[in-house]
Amino acid sequence: MADKMWAGRFSKEVDETVNAFNSSISFDGRMYRHDIQGSMAHAEMLGECGIISKEDSRSIISGLEGILSDIDSGKLEMDMTAEDIHMFIEAELTKRLGDVGKRLHTSRSRNDQVALDIRLYLRDEISEIMTLVVKLTETLCNMALKHTETIMPGYTHLQRAQPVTLGHHLMAYAQMLVRDLGRLEDAGKRMNFCPLGSCALAGTTYKIDRNMTAEKLGFEAPMANSLDGVSDRDFCVELCCAISLLMTHLSRFSEEIIMWCSWEFKFIELDDAYATGSSIMPQKKNPDVTELIRGKTGRVNGDLMTLLSMLKGLPLAYNKDMQEDKEAIFDAVDNVKLCLKTFIPMIDTMKVNAENMRAAAAGGFINATDCADYLVKHGMPFRDAYKITGRLVAECIDKGLTLETLPLESYRELSELFSEDVYEAIRLETCVRERKSEGGPAPESVLKQIEITRNQLEAYYE
Repeated sequence: MADKMWAGRFSKEVDETVNAFNSSISFDGRMYRHDIQGSMAHAEMLGECGIISKEDSRSIISGLEGILSDIDSGKLEMDMTAEDIHMFIEAELTKRLGDVGKRLHTSRSRNDQVALDIRLYLRDEISEIMTLVVKLTETLCNMALKHTETIMPGYTHLQRAQPVTLGHHLMAYAQMLVRDLGRLEDAGKRMNFCPLGSCALAGTTYKIDRNMTAEKLGFEAPMANSLDGVSDRDFCVELCCAISLLMTHLSRFSEEIIMWCSWEFKFIELDDAYATGSSIMPQKKNPDVTELIRGKTGRVNGDLMTLLSMLKGLPLAYNKDMQEDKEAIFDAVDNVKLCLKTFIPMIDTMKVNAENMRAAAAGGFINATDCADYLVKHGMPFRDAYKITGRLVAECIDKGLTLETLPLESYRELSELFSEDVYEAIRLETCVRERKSEGGPAPESVLKQIEITRNQLEAYYE
């Protein structure tokens, strides 16, 4: 078992069960790059400030570079009996450099060290998540461009409501994703302050240069308060909240895809590469990807609750409870990336059954509002037009007709304002084409939405 760096105060070994319970290297080991990155900046600062010799500083940096290279290549395996990634790397450095390695932790605590590592790690992860979200949004824009005139029913209460287009529907999700990008970006900005130099909680008596380490590590500035620097994880909560909402958007879209794939809808068909079969029913083609995304959304929401619950009762400053931050936020990050990487090609390759969408739109009287609007445009108050149209719909239901097939004399019995051109006014293509209001489903409006969205994405291209 690895020696504990803090063992001087204790007269006996930690119980093996407690050691396993206390250890975090099984999950914080993934931050080894960021731990070494932070330690190199810290060692350089110590040398520049004269706290350790520049020769020792250079030796430590060289030693850390060697450890990083050996871990990357697989030459050095992590000691899973180590308490955490910080202790493993420091112990390995000391093994290689002797007393020089022991100087690295001068004016530093694991409290500010882990707070630094997780910020560095999550900062990189935010960038990767945002790249995936941009790619998904681009995919939706490209598909919407192909379907600006693909008519489908729009729904409220899962009842057919008014005609829209598939392009219009897809751009609704594109705009949700643009907002998700903004939330991820904001979380990254607030995260980008350096806790290194806060030490355990009260800073240090050494004349360190916190601005130097913050600048070298790409942070905007050092954190203003050392207690806050080590004791809060609001940046984890905020990122997890942004991920949770992103997952919620993916889950809502997944729910629609699941319905659209069913024989009851048959609006789309997923590529065989993104569906699975049944062990007993040979005809089945299941949308398992989208079902898993729905399920994983609940899991990520649970990660958010874990973080909030972990923090809510903690007095300042650091408490061991905060070790629970990593598994929760790592799980949220891992799952949103996994979902996005699967969702993007699934959407890109799905087949659209435009005829089925158009046929569904033809039922359910989704042009009833347009019928009422026809009367309004001929001078009738909307509420009167609404009632007349409702009576026309009731008559159609009673006779097994649609508004398109109802005879003109039936229209004129309720209002003399109706004439032959009512049939053109309530034609689905007209209903969609005339909804030119900004943000609406008219092809020209959807094209503008695509342009707006692509312009919004420009800010995220490197």
